[in-house]
Amino acid sequence: MEKKGTMLLHKYELGKLLGQGTFAKVYHARNLKNGQNVAVKIIDKEKVLKIGLTDQIKREISVMRLVKHPNVVQLFEVMASKNKIYFAMEYVKGGELFNKIAKGRLKEDAARKYFQQLIAAVDFCHSRGVYHRDLKPENLLLDEDGNLKVSDFGLSALIESKRQDGKLHTTCGTPAYVAPEVINKRGYDGEKADIWSCGVILFVLLAGYLPFTDKNLMEMYRKICKGEFRCPQWFPLEVRKLLSRILDPDPITRITLEKLMANSWFKKGFKPLPISKIDCNMPSSSTPCSVLDFPGIIELDSHGNKEEASTSSSMTPTTLNAFDLISLSPGFDLSGLFENDKIERSPSRFTSLESASSIVSKLEKVAMTENFKVKKKDGKVEMQGSKEGRKGQLSIDAEIFEVTPSFHVVEVTKKAGDTMEYLKFYNQDLRPSLKDVVWNSEGTDHKLQ
Repeated sequence: MEKKGTMLLHKYELGKLLGQGTFAKVYHARNLKNGQNVAVKIIDKEKVLKIGLTDQIKREISVMRLVKHPNVVQLFEVMASKNKIYFAMEYVKGGELFNKIAKGRLKEDAARKYFQQLIAAVDFCHSRGVYHRDLKPENLLLDEDGNLKVSDFGLSALIESKRQDGKLHTTCGTPAYVAPEVINKRGYDGEKADIWSCGVILFVLLAGYLPFTDKNLMEMYRKICKGEFRCPQWFPLEVRKLLSRILDPDPITRITLEKLMANSWFKKGFKPLPISKIDCNMPSSSTPCSVLDFPGIIELDSHGNKEEASTSSSMTPTTLNAFDLISLSPGFDLSGLFENDKIERSPSRFTSLESASSIVSKLEKVAMTENFKVKKKDGKVEMQGSKEGRKGQLSIDAEIFEVTPSFHVVEVTKKAGDTMEYLKFYNQDLRPSLKDVVWNSEGTDHKLQ
């Protein structure tokens, strides 16, 4: 439906279509305020829901917030309407590295430069607990100065995606670039899997073709799992030795990024980026993948007008990221897809201009009046019934989310117990008791949703 000249929120003017996939299109666009060229990715919500890619979109936003690096495509802001999600991203006009390779293999110095920039970006991502999992020349872009930019974090994983065995288990990626341990489906180290893909890319840069290839996919997988590849005669000896360390089918003995970056061939002419050009704000060690402050998310109301909202244990409220805010709107409510009993399981939400401590204090007062035991942890107030009988089995969570320091969203959910008893408590005790902390924007009763 989008066409050239279309205005988005009076902020961006769409230009030509740059590319499209199953559920998204990417356009060249211009920021009307400062004239900056950007790329706008337009995602169809309905298709996202049908395909089941909600978590992937959420993850992609979270990941792109964490990896602010000169060799990674930057996400500027996220916008949403009833039917679409919009990513405003850095416009990289040089196209894909793949197009350069398609014209023939690269000279050693050029290949090394791109490989150095790739490894610098991947190393930074790993330091933030992010594993790309789909590194290939098609996902590496070049800017107007010929510098490499890693893009497409749709298949990436965050460090908390690891299971109890400390490994990732989702099989994903592009067959020719995927590591053998990913194929084997026994769990894998995201860092080692990315290193393997980088090795395949280095081979392709210097050779102009893939190290592992076969018309039969299973035979190609066999070659990958055995590490069967042969370097062309024009490969320098140092490169051959390095590739044998990177494309080692055993992830335990495969070279680490630290040792790779200390390699003499890799270090030749390598100039680490000055610290001033890298975002060094680290998430806390306890939450390595927390989403950092994010520019205002812009949503369209039913009339197409824009509305802006910004985002920003003792009892610390959870900070909402851009996708969290989108998902709170009725147009992107996913609960009906997964819950058979929406009354029983769907959370109720309300907004408040009170401080988090004031909201918690009111919740505690209600809980004490009704003889509930209270536990506070990580932005959540857990209320457990202590009376005998049905109410004693009730378990209720009230989670507080900070949108801004002076604006909060509270989500109340029944965890356990009788549904009718919960609804009785919720409607007769909890909701009336919270009236004075619920935001009343126009002087009328603002009901809990």
